[in-house]
Amino acid sequence: QVQLVESGGGLVQAGGSLRLSCAASGRTFSSYAMGWFRQAPGKEREFVAAISWIRSTDYADSVKGRFTISRDNAKNTVSLQMNSLKPEDTAVYYCAADAARRYGSIRRRMTEGYDYWGQGTQVTVSS
Repeated sequence: QVQLVESGGGLVQAGGSLRLSCAASGRTFSSYAMGWFRQAPGKEREFVAAISWIRSTDYADSVKGRFTISRDNAKNTVSLQMNSLKPEDTAVYYCAADAARRYGSIRRRMTEGYDYWGQGTQVTVSS
């Protein structure tokens, strides 16, 4: 069992930055692919970014060039640096872990591609 705890959310003005972190329990973190998803009110949860166990990365078109995903295997953490934030980035952000190494398939962009989820952290971007 893996537990994921997100932190770093908050309120920021448009154009500002936030850094989200996700702390994972367990001794096999380095073998997992990790992802960030977000869910705005009334909308489905959507893919934001993913990073594989060898640090390959993938981004949704809507955040490419603004967000950066990274991982620190020594600390069992994955982070999402968010720059040039827009009001449309407002959502609850979720960290997720893929223990089955699905990263090589399109499922890395799907909620079904992940086995464990955090509780989420709210990001609000004001205009």
